[in-house]
Amino acid sequence: MALDTDGPISPVTSAELKLVCRERSLPLERVAVMGVLNVTPDSFSDGGLWTEPAAAVAHAEEMHAAGAAIIDVGGESTRPGADHVPEAEELRRVLPIVEGIAAACDALISIDTRKASVARRAVEAGAHIINDTLGEASDGSIDEVAYETGAAIIVMHSRGTPATMRQLTEYTEIVGDVRSFLEARALGLEATGIPRSSIALDPGIGFAKTPAQNLSLLRRLGDLSSLQWPLLVGTSRKSFIGAVLDLPEEERSEGTLTTVVASVIGGARIVRVHEVEPTVRAVRMIEAVMGAD
Repeated sequence: MALDTDGPISPVTSAELKLVCRERSLPLERVAVMGVLNVTPDSFSDGGLWTEPAAAVAHAEEMHAAGAAIIDVGGESTRPGADHVPEAEELRRVLPIVEGIAAACDALISIDTRKASVARRAVEAGAHIINDTLGEASDGSIDEVAYETGAAIIVMHSRGTPATMRQLTEYTEIVGDVRSFLEARALGLEATGIPRSSIALDPGIGFAKTPAQNLSLLRRLGDLSSLQWPLLVGTSRKSFIGAVLDLPEEERSEGTLTTVVASVIGGARIVRVHEVEPTVRAVRMIEAVMGAD
């Protein structure tokens, strides 16, 4: 007998069960899946695969058909050690693809960037969400774009740049420090006039954190999901999975799914992944278990 999963079934709740993204709203009573679309030559897992606009848009449509509510477009790799990409080059990479996805399907589109100018142009091209990866380096310029355009904003904890983050892993207490940063960042966004319903938080798994620190964040995710904003978690294929299982990037699917399930149990409302279909199935299954009598 098929399980009826038409309604919200997860007991994990958030003060905001939707994310308002310009003129649209993403319900978050059930966990939403965000599909990764890196349009870069050097991203750690899928670099070079989706640099041609037609192929990238087709892949976005496939992910949306498989259950991705959001397509996250990135034109500059944020992997540890990655080189800086000039603004003009990042725009050249992302704008045709954002425009193409907006014309091809009704998926929500997020722009994964560290640059306010790229965020603004991407929103003008059809993006609904700004995925701000600046972290502690934020200067408020991306906040202005979110406020002025009405785009939702996801703020992530990170330190330094991709080139320096591996040297910036000293914390007083990793979970408490990340929680304090995210809470202060979200309150600052609200103070600028951005509605609470347009803000989500990301602990930045893999960004300026050791494998042990990443595992601690996942184990104690409830300390973060208890904040009054929806939580996004991105673990897909990351190096801490490789460190635990001693596996290369292309063999981390099971590790990724396990961390996704742990994230949902811990209260994540959005999970960011490369492989959408198995993730959607795993998420719906753990929601069913969590919602069972």
